Amino acid sequence: MGPDEIRDRLVAMQDEDLPVRGGRTLAYVYDSGLSEVDALAREAVAAYAGSNGLDPTAFPSLLAMENDLVAFARDLVDGPDSMVGTITSGGTESCLLAVQGARDAHPEITDPSMVVPETVHAAFHKAAHYFGVRAVVVPVGPDHRADAAAMAAAIDQTTVLVVASAPSYAHGVVDPVTEIAAAAAERGVRCHVDACIGGWVLPYAARLGREVAPWTFAVEGVTSISTDLHKYAYAPKGASLLLHRTPALRRPQYFAHAGWPGYTMLNATLQSTRSGGPVAGAWATVQALGHDGYLDLTRQALDATDRIAAGIAALDGLTLLAAPDSTLVAAFADGPLDVFTVCDEMAERDWFVQPQLSYDDQPPSLHLAVSAATDPDAFLAALQDSVAASIAAGPVPVDIGVVDLLQTLDAATLGDDEFDILLAAGGLATGGELGLPERMAPVNALLDAAPPALREAVLVAFLDRLARPTTG
Repeated sequence: MGPDEIRDRLVAMQDEDLPVRGGRTLAYVYDSGLSEVDALAREAVAAYAGSNGLDPTAFPSLLAMENDLVAFARDLVDGPDSMVGTITSGGTESCLLAVQGARDAHPEITDPSMVVPETVHAAFHKAAHYFGVRAVVVPVGPDHRADAAAMAAAIDQTTVLVVASAPSYAHGVVDPVTEIAAAAAERGVRCHVDACIGGWVLPYAARLGREVAPWTFAVEGVTSISTDLHKYAYAPKGASLLLHRTPALRRPQYFAHAGWPGYTMLNATLQSTRSGGPVAGAWATVQALGHDGYLDLTRQALDATDRIAAGIAALDGLTLLAAPDSTLVAAFADGPLDVFTVCDEMAERDWFVQPQLSYDDQPPSLHLAVSAATDPDAFLAALQDSVAASIAAGPVPVDIGVVDLLQTLDAATLGDDEFDILLAAGGLATGGELGLPERMAPVNALLDAAPPALREAVLVAFLDRLARPTTG
C-alpha cells in the first residue's frame, strides 16, 4: 500500500473505535479538552518514538525528562528529598513492580504474601499470579473503604506488602491510609498506595479547598505510591510513575544480569526496550500545563463529577454506590431498571459508560471516569433519556435454565467445544463467526449470572479466538 492508502486505511479502522476526545468516553481515556496541548504531546511522542529508554547513557534526554517528571510529582505527593521514582508503561506495571520489589526485598520469606482489601485493583491479583505472592483479601466495610483493623489483623510473618487505594476504582473512595500504613509500619512491612487514578487529582482537590483524606508520603509508613500520567495528568498513553520514599526501597525493583556473553542487562522496569515516545509525551504535557493548568483541569473535572453525582442521586431508578472522593462515579439500579440496558442506551446516544458486574452481594453497576472535557449537563440529559428507555424496555431476559447450568459448570474442565457453545449462548458468536452484538446487555446479563471463575474463562476463550490472524 502507498502512503495515502495507508493513511486512509488507518482513518477507516479508527472509525470503529471509541472516540478519545470529546469527554464522552467515560473509561479507558482521559480528555483535557485542550487540543493544542494534545497536539504538542503527539509531536513529542513522534519525535521520540525511535528512542530507547533501555540505556540512559545512550539517550540521556529520556533520563532527564524522567527525573523532571518525578520531581514534579514529588510536590504532589509530599515526597521527601529522598524520594525517587520510575516511569513505567502504565498503572498495572507500576503495581506489578511494587509487589515484585516488596517480594525481592525479603528473599528469606519463602511463602510471601500481601494484604489487600477486596476493592484493590485487579493488577495486584495479576502480580500475585506472576510473582507467587499470595494475596490475602480482606473484606471492606459498608462504606466500601478498606477495614484498617481487619487488614492489621491479617498481617503475619509472611507479609511483605500492604496495599491501600486512593481511590479504589470500583467505588471511587479513598481508603483509611493513615491507619493502614501505621499497622504496616508497626510490623516492619511496606505499604503501597495505589493512586494510579487519583494521584494527579487529589493533590489539586486539596489545593482547591476540598476535604481529602491523607494518602501521601506525609503519612508515616507509606513506602511507595503509584500514579498514572496517562490518566489525569492527561498525557498520551503509556506512562505511569512508581514513586518510592527512598532509593533503598526502590533498589530490589532493579534487575541486572552479567552472566552471559552479551551486554550487561540493567533494567528499572519489567521492560528492557522502552520507547521514548510516552516519556516525551508525558514530559511535554506536564511542562505545558504546569500546576496552574492542572488546578484548572481538576476544578473542571471535580465540578462535573459533583453535578453528575447530584443528578444521579436525584434520578429515579439509580442510586450512587458511594459519594465520590475524586472523579469516579458508580451507581446501581434502584427499582425496575437494568443497568446493562442503560449502558446500551447511553451508547446509542454516543456516550460510553462502563458496566461493572455483580460481586458477592453487590449488584451490577455502571461506572464513570469523569474528565475535564466531560459536559455534565449533556451527560445527565442523555442519562435521563436512557433510564426512561431502559425502564420502558424492561429487564433483559435470561434463560433460567442457562443460569442454573452456569452455576454447575467447572471452568477448569471445559474444552474448546463447550466454550464455543457458551460464546454462542452469550451472543459472542453467531454461525461460527465471532463478534460483538450491537447491544451488549444480553451478554453482560449472562456473564453476570455466571460465577467469576467462569466469567474469566469465557472471556479468555473469547479473546483467544478474536486474537488470531485471518487466513486466505
